[in-house]
Amino acid sequence: MSQPRLRVAICGAGIGGLTCALALAKYGDVQVDVYESASQLAEVGAGIGIFPRPWKVIKALGIDQELLQRTESEVKDGPVRAFRYRKSDQLKGVDFYTLVTNGTLITIHRADFQQVLISHLPQSTRMFFKKRIRSYTQDLTGPVELLFEDGSRATCDLLIGADGLKSSVRTALLNERAYWAQAEGRPSEAARALDAIHPSWTGQVAYRALIPAAKLRACNANHSVLTTPMQYLGKNGFVIAYPISQGRAINFVAFVMRHDLEGTKFNGPWMSATDVSAFASNFQTWEPEVLMLISCVDRPLQWAIHTVKPMKSFVSGRVALLGDAAHAMCPHQGSGAGQAIEDAYILATVLRHRGTHRGNIERALQVYDNVRRPLALQVQERSRLNGRYFTFADDIDWERLSESQLWEKLQQLGNRFTRNWEWAWTTSIDGSVQEALSMLESR
Repeated sequence: MSQPRLRVAICGAGIGGLTCALALAKYGDVQVDVYESASQLAEVGAGIGIFPRPWKVIKALGIDQELLQRTESEVKDGPVRAFRYRKSDQLKGVDFYTLVTNGTLITIHRADFQQVLISHLPQSTRMFFKKRIRSYTQDLTGPVELLFEDGSRATCDLLIGADGLKSSVRTALLNERAYWAQAEGRPSEAARALDAIHPSWTGQVAYRALIPAAKLRACNANHSVLTTPMQYLGKNGFVIAYPISQGRAINFVAFVMRHDLEGTKFNGPWMSATDVSAFASNFQTWEPEVLMLISCVDRPLQWAIHTVKPMKSFVSGRVALLGDAAHAMCPHQGSGAGQAIEDAYILATVLRHRGTHRGNIERALQVYDNVRRPLALQVQERSRLNGRYFTFADDIDWERLSESQLWEKLQQLGNRFTRNWEWAWTTSIDGSVQEALSMLESR
């Protein structure tokens, strides 16, 4: 058996890591090893949304039809109603905007997505569980050497950190960058690198749950979220809910927002099981449609929303970051998973290019960084802004507006949603692919 052209180690078996593994493993001359810190893949994260840009990647990987069998979403071209918005922090809520996208927002359970990705990996892709990376070393000529928390070691030509918000690979990469910056007399750059290691709390807490559709239907057979993705907005919080798993469940998330606490430390576990009383009081004066949803929630998961500070680069030598490890963002554009998918596909594109080999991996990774980092950081900021828009975090005294003034302001706000979001359906992943290929072939 011939030696592989490249040996790639991927730390993290989430959506981004598995997408990258599948995109690379389709080419027989790349050996892919996936290292996952958990003992098994778990159903964490509930529902995710996929816009047309990353959906095109999924089609290219040949898993679109199988995914569609696990969702109630239908792929449509042209204008599609993605979300309906209501101002709901009052006794009688009001519909004020419908987000219309060009192409469907596909909603699917994260666990279903992972299972499909794993089922399509070839036998040559090796998966190792209970493997958390501690550190790595790299020099100019030899392989990248990996050291795991259990004391075991491995080598590769390229390390990809897809290990999420608390990424060990990011920690090692930024420590490496800080070391060299300090050694070369750039102390301020070293300080910035060290500061970016630790995630930053946004002042936001999400309460996530899956509601059996039958349970909600028993309360109200005509409830909006049984058929329509909804967002219920209000001051300092909002609720998003939509059907998943072929309509058998409702993905529910309630956000409690304290924008004044952004950048402060969150006290307590970042994720924990809790009960409805932990957040229900924040919505007690909201409209009945929201209260009915909350009444159907049982044992939600509490997530303190943290993000990664914008990084100078997603790569260092023969090490690259993707997904949350590189740019963990607020979930308010439904694009965290989609951005990880795009990262994975562009990274795989530059690595499988006929001109990429062991001797020029760093050049290929620089192309990946040049193409993906600007857009990913832009989406990260747009997601933060959406969170402010959804909670009326501006200087308007909404309570003092007349009925006509309120309607006018709500329409302006809705139009702002579209302007801030339309990149997701007015641009294409094809443009990023061509940009990456042009960079590779012009050097």
